Amino acid sequence: MTGMTRPPLNRRLAEFGTTIFAEMSALAARTGSINLGQGFPDTDGPEEVREAAVRALRDGRGNQYPPGPGVPELRRAIAGHQRARYGLEYDPDSEVLVTAGATEAIAAALLALVEPGDEVIALEPYYDSYAACVAMAGGTRVPVTLRPHEGRYVLDLDELRAAVTPRTRLILLNTPHNPTGTVLTRAELAAVAELAVERDLLVVTDEVYEHLVFDGAEHLPLATFPGMRDRTVTIGSAGKTYSFTGWKVGWTTASPELTAAVRSAKQFLTYVSSGPFQYAVAEALRLPDAYYDGLRADLQAKRDLLSEGLAQAGFTVHRPQGTYFVTTDIRPLGTGDGFAFCRALPERAGVVAIPNAVFYDDREAGAPFVRFAFCKRTDVLQEAVDRLKRLG
Repeated sequence: MTGMTRPPLNRRLAEFGTTIFAEMSALAARTGSINLGQGFPDTDGPEEVREAAVRALRDGRGNQYPPGPGVPELRRAIAGHQRARYGLEYDPDSEVLVTAGATEAIAAALLALVEPGDEVIALEPYYDSYAACVAMAGGTRVPVTLRPHEGRYVLDLDELRAAVTPRTRLILLNTPHNPTGTVLTRAELAAVAELAVERDLLVVTDEVYEHLVFDGAEHLPLATFPGMRDRTVTIGSAGKTYSFTGWKVGWTTASPELTAAVRSAKQFLTYVSSGPFQYAVAEALRLPDAYYDGLRADLQAKRDLLSEGLAQAGFTVHRPQGTYFVTTDIRPLGTGDGFAFCRALPERAGVVAIPNAVFYDDREAGAPFVRFAFCKRTDVLQEAVDRLKRLG
């Protein structure tokens, strides 16, 4: 193109480019490798939930535009889930908002609540859409780095407190945490809550992995802590819990004022989405405890299978307490460059992973870490483990 005085792309997004997930998934397809990079299951979720979507389609429920805030059945089910699981009471009409997955919930929350010049604290490493959404809102991201210590990634509370300035608007929290797999403890969350109340901060919490916790770890919503009910936007999602990631059904729960703000932004993004799937997710949220227990047991066994195989292949493994990702340190394999390692791994071993450096502002801090997903069939994971033995 000629005669252009500046590049077409908005300068706020110029640093992001194509996501690493698109690059590595294309590499997996081109090389015929096992894709343990992108976090999606390779089997569908419960048959009764899929059939609920089919019924909704056939009955004509959701085939046209659903209500902007979400279908009433789903909003009531979300409120019921929060009440039954955590003792949190939300009005389904004024405090629950259905979104096009958690990704839209994050975008709408940040676009609604952040103004140019506001600072947003995010736990680093962070899911890549966080940085892009903060940028689109005109905010400034301020990373606070989780670091490995005695087998888990930990939050330095002194570093978190030092990151708060008069320009800080909100803290963007993710627990269970992608990509490290850490689950913030009661003490860590209490300290975050105390800081938010003391400094009058909002908190947006991404809790999409709330049901995927292992080894007796407990997910505690920040909104249950003193002073946080009315200053927290909690984000949930059906994709990770029920293994229907393509349906893109997410939600927020928050006070009427915060919900109205997020809805104001959300209505100009997708407006509505996933009509028939909303009815199916409403049924999914009422599945018995046995479903969640079985999901955790299955994923914990897969975590252990992959973790042990990675350790045998020479990686240092940080065994996660939650999510369905394992973070590894590649330095024992003779390199500290995660990008180069991941781009070469398909040819070397027929497996695709993600370099954690993409989740860091400080790329050097994340350089030696690589993430693998274990939300795959057991036979696929076993084949991946066998292939990774080629690295030895």
